[in-house]
Amino acid sequence: MEELLVYRSVEISYNGIPAVRDINFTLKSGEILGIVGESGSGKSSLIRGALGILGQGGLVTQGEILYRDRNLPDLTEKELRKIRGAQIGMIFQDAGAALCPVRTIGSQIFESLSAHRKITRKESDTEALELFARLGFREGERILAGYPFELSGGMNQRVGIAMAMLLKPEILLADEPTSALDVSVQRQAVEELLLTRELYGTAMVLVTHNLGVVRAMADTVLVLKAGEAVEYGPAPQVLGRPRENYTKELLAAVPVLEKN
Repeated sequence: MEELLVYRSVEISYNGIPAVRDINFTLKSGEILGIVGESGSGKSSLIRGALGILGQGGLVTQGEILYRDRNLPDLTEKELRKIRGAQIGMIFQDAGAALCPVRTIGSQIFESLSAHRKITRKESDTEALELFARLGFREGERILAGYPFELSGGMNQRVGIAMAMLLKPEILLADEPTSALDVSVQRQAVEELLLTRELYGTAMVLVTHNLGVVRAMADTVLVLKAGEAVEYGPAPQVLGRPRENYTKELLAAVPVLEKN
């Protein structure tokens, strides 16, 4: 499989203080990498660093993040804008907060698509409705005509996933995409992300606390602790036969419900 995204000795700092140190991994075409660890371990910083959205004070201070042999931290903002969305997509933890509350879903989808290619509003709506149907959305036309505040939090998150899918990026970076959802909607979101790979061959980096989601989706797993890599390898090995004590402790912390 082709190597799409390569992290080499990556360090990310905030206001000069390292938060992530010496991270190495490779994402291949069609692969899903799950990044797990405690809150504050640097999971979200790793994927945000690739797109230059670390926020004030955040900076990739060492190493390389290579996308098709181009070091992303070295690119200008103009060059990154061409890559964001169209080639490397992003799904945020709270997609509803990323949507404009005073514009319809359809108009925001059209704006997203037209930023990267020539398309009419009618073509945009048609593509969106076709994808909505594949994803099992009910009343697709009502969703397109609606505003984010008229939809549930779960539906806003599913719309956010669909918007990222419509651009057909090679890579999707998903930052806790299911954490704010109830169990039934989590399952829908997981199925939609897996469908993305099936339809378009999309590779993904999935950041999550939810080890159940990682078990359901990931081919490989990277375990972080306090900004450093603890374990990295195929998902069956890391989740089923972990080598490191921290990984064992992380897995043991998952509650198990027993029948009486």
